[in-house]
This record gives sequence, structure tokens and C-alpha cells, in this order.
Amino acid sequence: MTKMRVGYAAMLEQFAPSEAVALSAYAEEHGFSGVMAADHFQPWVPRQGQSSFVWNVLTAIGERTRGDFGPGVTAPSFRWHPAMVAQASATLGAMYPGRHWLGLGSGEALNEHILGGYWPEAPERINRMFEAIDVINKLFTASLAGKDVKHSGTFFKLESTRLWTMPAEAPPVLVATAGPVTARRAGRTVDGLITVGAPLEKISGLFAKFDEGAREAGKNPSTMPRVLQLHLSWAPTDEEAMANALHEWPNGGMRFPKADIRSPFEFEQIAKMVRPEDFDGRLVISSDPDVHRAHIQRFADLGFDTIYLHNVGRNQREWIDVFGRDVLPKLHR
Repeated sequence: MTKMRVGYAAMLEQFAPSEAVALSAYAEEHGFSGVMAADHFQPWVPRQGQSSFVWNVLTAIGERTRGDFGPGVTAPSFRWHPAMVAQASATLGAMYPGRHWLGLGSGEALNEHILGGYWPEAPERINRMFEAIDVINKLFTASLAGKDVKHSGTFFKLESTRLWTMPAEAPPVLVATAGPVTARRAGRTVDGLITVGAPLEKISGLFAKFDEGAREAGKNPSTMPRVLQLHLSWAPTDEEAMANALHEWPNGGMRFPKADIRSPFEFEQIAKMVRPEDFDGRLVISSDPDVHRAHIQRFADLGFDTIYLHNVGRNQREWIDVFGRDVLPKLHR
């Protein structure tokens, strides 16, 4: 058995950027292996209160920590042209060699609709994402070879150019996926996958499709990273843990796809209908660290390489102290 890599999910939707950076450093001091931070333009609900620029925060995290870090995730296809995402990622890779990874997703209206463009259905969003990945991969490959590259596709164009600042090796590209078709395409086109907590049988199916796609592309799936983001609610009492979930993370109890909701205030109205039982099977809410440890271990046993934990309450330092002492040392692969 080997020690499980457990990272810290820095919630830029809940904490001001300087505080998120300080918490990331504090987490590393207590045994967390790295940091994940999502690229949000808005919080899920207004009471969360923040939404800072992820690339700035990741740079500060790189300065204050020594572990891995990356945006988990950013959408390279609406607010961003994929060339800009590639440049941002390559720069972090050059500044912090071997530490930065690039997490990509197909986007949510909450963040991406702000430019006022048409918000497409899920199949088009996925196709946009994979074409964006093609652009990013082309830029990474050509730039490492000292060559220009261009692209003309359905959704994106790129004039002949290259990334002039590159690390010695391109950052690993990971795709967020929750469906089998996307997982198979991801296995063919990227270096690894990211997913969120879900029933184990569903994740096993994603792994199978990801592996299938990887083998189709001549890759060895056993060497490709599998990353999980896991939300949880711990507090000194069960009552506090539930109150934190209801107040800070009601979106975790919404049992429907949320990618088409455009405003934190819309989420706020829906949140009024969330009840404690809505979190069943979606979010472990408990004051017992061992309950959380057992839940996390189930995902570790499934084959994840790294699990990034997000405690949904504001009690971050208290939670980091408890998990660093009572949970992380007992997790294994």
C-alpha cells in the first residue's frame, strides 16, 4: 500500500483570493499534496460572496506552496479562446516546472454566458471543448518543437503562431467528464480525467470508457492520471455540518443538471427548496472524521490517483487540522 495523494480544493467562490492562498499553504503544511481551484466568474449563490480570477490566484499558490496545482476546471471555449488558455497554462508550467496541470471542461452558463452570446446545448458545448483541446494540444506540440501552427475548425481559428514561453514539457491536460461518450473521447485526446463524486458504479463505467479511448489511441491507460474532486461537510457536530451544507453549499443538494442556470440569484431561489434529505448520496455530512475517511477510501480503492477535498463550510482551518491529523494519514492506495 502507498499513501494516497489528497489535495485541497481552494474555493474561490467562498473565500477572498488572499485567504484562499493562505488556506492552500496551511493545507499543505498539514499534509495536503496540492491545490485545485475552479475558474468561476460568479459564485454559485450570492452568500458565497467571492469569485476571483483563477490564474492570478494559481500564481500566488505556486509561490506559497510546493505541491501540484491547476484549474479544476476552466472552459477553453467561451470566455476564453483556447490559445489564451494554452498561453496561461504554459506560463505557469514554465514558472513552476513539473507542478502545474491544466483541467478543462465544457463550461456552465453561470460563468460563460456573461459575454452575451448564444448558449448552446450540451452536445455542442462538448464538441467546442474537444476542438479547443485540439488547438491547445497543437500549440503545445508545435511550440515545444520550435514551430508555428495554425487551425481552422468549426468553432475556432488560429493564425500561424506558437507559444514563445513554454516549459520543458507541456502541462498535462485533464478533462472533466461525467458521461461515457465524453470519457471515451477524453481517453483518446488528453492525458487524464477529472470527475466529481458520484456513485461508484457510474465512475467505474467512466473509467472503462476512458480506458477504451486511451487504448484506441495507442496509450496505456494505467499511466494516465485520474483525479477526483470530492465535496463534504465536516464540523464539530452533525448539526453544524448540516447547517454549513444548507447555507454554504445548497447547490450540492440540487438533484438536476445545473449547467444552464445563468445567475447566482437563480440558484438562490432554487436553494430555498433544498432540504437535508436532498444531500443523501451526494454529500457526506458528519462530525465523525472516520465516516469521512471511509467514504474517501472507497474512491481511492476505485483507482483515483489524487483526490481533492472541499469542506463546504467556512471552518477551513479547523477542518484542515482535524483531517490532517485523523484522516489523511490513514488513506491509502
